[in-house]
Amino acid sequence: MTALLSYGFLQRAVAAGLFIGAACALLGIFLVLKKDAMLGHGLSHITFAAVALALALNILPLAVALVVAVAAAAGLSWLKERAGLHGDTAIGIFSSVGLALGVFLASVTHVNNIALLQYLFGEILAIEPVEVWLAAGLALLVCLVVVGLYRPLMYLAFDRESARASGIKIRRLDLLLTVLAAVTVVLGTKVVGILLVSALMVMPAAAGLQIARSFKQALGLSVAISLISVTAGILAAFLFDWPASATIVLVAFLFLGLSLVWKRIRRA
Repeated sequence: MTALLSYGFLQRAVAAGLFIGAACALLGIFLVLKKDAMLGHGLSHITFAAVALALALNILPLAVALVVAVAAAAGLSWLKERAGLHGDTAIGIFSSVGLALGVFLASVTHVNNIALLQYLFGEILAIEPVEVWLAAGLALLVCLVVVGLYRPLMYLAFDRESARASGIKIRRLDLLLTVLAAVTVVLGTKVVGILLVSALMVMPAAAGLQIARSFKQALGLSVAISLISVTAGILAAFLFDWPASATIVLVAFLFLGLSLVWKRIRRA
């Protein structure tokens, strides 16, 4: 293990993966409990369109994707609150339009398919130092938000109407979570790719919720499962020449399966 981590590119990959994994896991708990698990999926499709546009214009893909994803997050919140659409309906609309727009732009502008595939499926072993710092900043921001707004977020996740009745500004919290999810999706594209980043937000959280006995324990287990999945996935990908993003998601899925089995055994 020590010999493996002596490689600089592998150190950067593990560090960035751990930071993004922690952010995904923390946000994922609230999204799953709020029944917004598909939010990351919808935002990832919007990110796909933004990356295709950036590649066509030959400008920084992550910068364009970040702006577009945050704008889409605000649009999603508006559709859900102002236009009277249910969350899954709004996400379905944005997901479909984002995917269609991305395919359209990629076809019409003849973007570099290799570059586009790198964003679709991730390229964590080629991550740059600045991206590691961005991932660290995101993880710190998410942790500060969760710690600072722990009780309001918990009430929002478990009982939205009671949270509203108690005076909690749920629209602002919804918007905050959606924007954080958008930023996480964009930065997570270099870890597991646009197509798989939503899985890293959902599966560790779902696994943690299966076996946890309290909300705080669910948060801790979700983060632990995500960190282990990222580390094991990256090392296995390096050792066996497997695709890193797919390996990370499959390890997370294995943990989800084990958590379901453990829950069933505990109930028996």
